[in-house]
This record gives sequence, C-alpha cells and structure tokens, in this order.
Amino acid sequence: MLFRPKVLVIVANLGTPDEPSEVAVRRFLKQFLSDGRVIEIPKFIWQIILHAFVLPFRPKRVAHAYAQVWMKDSPMREILLQQTALLKQRLLVQNPQLDLHVVPAMTYGNPGINQALQDAASQKYDQIILLPLFPQYSATSTAPLYDAVAKWVLTQRNLPALTILRDYYQHPLYIQALADSVLKFQRQHGQAEKLLMSFHGIPQPYADKGDPYAERCHVTAQKVAQALNLKDDQWQISFQSRFGKQEWVKPYTDQVLQDWAAQGVKSVQIMSPAFSADCLETLEELALQNAELFLQSGGQSYQYIPALNNDAAHIELLAQLLQANLEPLRTTFSTFEPN
Repeated sequence: MLFRPKVLVIVANLGTPDEPSEVAVRRFLKQFLSDGRVIEIPKFIWQIILHAFVLPFRPKRVAHAYAQVWMKDSPMREILLQQTALLKQRLLVQNPQLDLHVVPAMTYGNPGINQALQDAASQKYDQIILLPLFPQYSATSTAPLYDAVAKWVLTQRNLPALTILRDYYQHPLYIQALADSVLKFQRQHGQAEKLLMSFHGIPQPYADKGDPYAERCHVTAQKVAQALNLKDDQWQISFQSRFGKQEWVKPYTDQVLQDWAAQGVKSVQIMSPAFSADCLETLEELALQNAELFLQSGGQSYQYIPALNNDAAHIELLAQLLQANLEPLRTTFSTFEPN
C-alpha cells in the first residue's frame, strides 16, 4: 500500500465580527487592535487609549457600518468559506496521491487560525501549507499569521513540514485576473475617465521602518495599468482606511477623489487590489462612503469594481499557488512506503 502524505492547507484572511452588533464588534476590535503588529504604540499607553477612548465609542459606529453590508453572514467570511470550498474541490481532484485537507481560518474572529492549528496538532500532518489571502505582504496583515504559527510551533513536539506563501503581488495570474475584472466590468458599464486603484493603507512610520507593503502595492498597480494599456493620466494609486491622527502612506483615497472632482473629473471607477474578498472596507467605505464624497464634491458617476472574490481566474491563481507547493509531495512520496 502506497503512503499518502497527510497535508493540511489553511486558507486565511484577516477577520470579521461574528455579527453586526455592538457587542460582537467590540469583541472583534479588542482582539484586532490589541495586536502589536497592528498598533505599534507602546503597549501600556495603547491599552489606556484602547479601553478609554476606542472600545467605548467606536464599536457602535462600526457595527452600523457592518449592518449596511451584512448578508446571511459577514461578506468576508461568506466569501472565504466559498473560496476554501472551491479550492478544496479543485485540489482534491488534482492530488489523489495525498490525504489532503483544506480549511478556512482568520487571524481575528472565527474560524480562528489558533483553533485551526490546535485542531491540526492531533492529526499528525506531514505538512501544513498556509496561504494568507493578502496579495501584498505587510507586517500588519501577513505577519500576524506567522506569529500564530510560531507560537503554535513552540507547543509542538512532532512538527510537520511548514510552508507559508508570503505573497503574490506581481504573479502574472493575479495581475491578469485584476485586469480582466476591470475589462469585464467595463464591458457592462462602460469606461470612466479615471481608474483609481485604492489599497488599504498603513501608517507611514511602518513603511519607514521597512514594511514593504506600499512598494508592493505600487508594483501591483503599475502592472495592472500596463495590462490594461492605460495612459498615466487615466489611472492613479491611492490608500484608504486611515485610523488615528498619525500620517499614513499617501496619496489618500478620499483626498484624490475630492481633488479629481475639483479638477472637473466627472466619472470614476474604483477597485481595491489589496483585498481578496469584499468586506467592510470595500463594500461600505469604498462603494458607499467614497461614492457619496465624490458625488458631493462635484463628480457625476462613481462605480466600485468588486474584489476578485470567487472569480474563476482568482481561484485558478490560488490553486496554482498551492499546487506548486503540493507537487513536490506528490512526486517525493508517490512511490514511498514507510516501514
């Protein structure tokens, strides 16, 4: 009997509250904003700010925002579960030689990465492959998943092989999937004067200290623009979702939209290549808040181009990223029979 390596694939995104209620949002924000990777203010000082000023007031507003985009579940969680199911179906067909398990996880909230790793401890996996759904690596998003794995490793005696896919910000299939999503949208709705590629922002000091995220975003945006054959005056990159009063990487999405409207730009289409799934920051901030801002500033047409979500080209990209790491297992163990 041939040995079938036991492999766990964890498909992970950032996280979401359990429900669009003030209590659930407060619980989620407490976990998220207590991570030193996300907030680099000295812990003692930040805990005072968090508990005295953030958690008493912010959850009510955020819960209201979530309520505007909530479906049967959080959009991010719904899409993550669908992405995981599609990848599992695809990978099981491609890898009959492997005892393959594919599960979803989130850094914050449920299903949690810590629980996924704890469940893995008793299963005696030969290899664990972690796919963070962050196209551009950042210490604020991808690194917390590394931290979770590192903490888990310290508690284990019989460790499996471990693989973490760092990012895929300029993978040809990723760039093409983004470009195709724009073209597909424009075939239905026409082409706007400007295309804005809005990425989630990070504080400027984080970039100054060496976080490569903003640089990777610029590479992604430039390659998408090239794939679409856009002229320099037809598109721009920007960064959204500022929090707090410190400077964040620029230009800011809301400021670009206001500037364009003041300059006489009438139509804008906006996308957010940093998000592998639509969520609060795309469906509420980009599609609703910024639409209102642009139109009130003098613009006439504002359209949000959805994230890649479950698009076939996106699933193909993710499947190929994983298959590249599964292939060596197939060839290495296909004829190996342990004693």
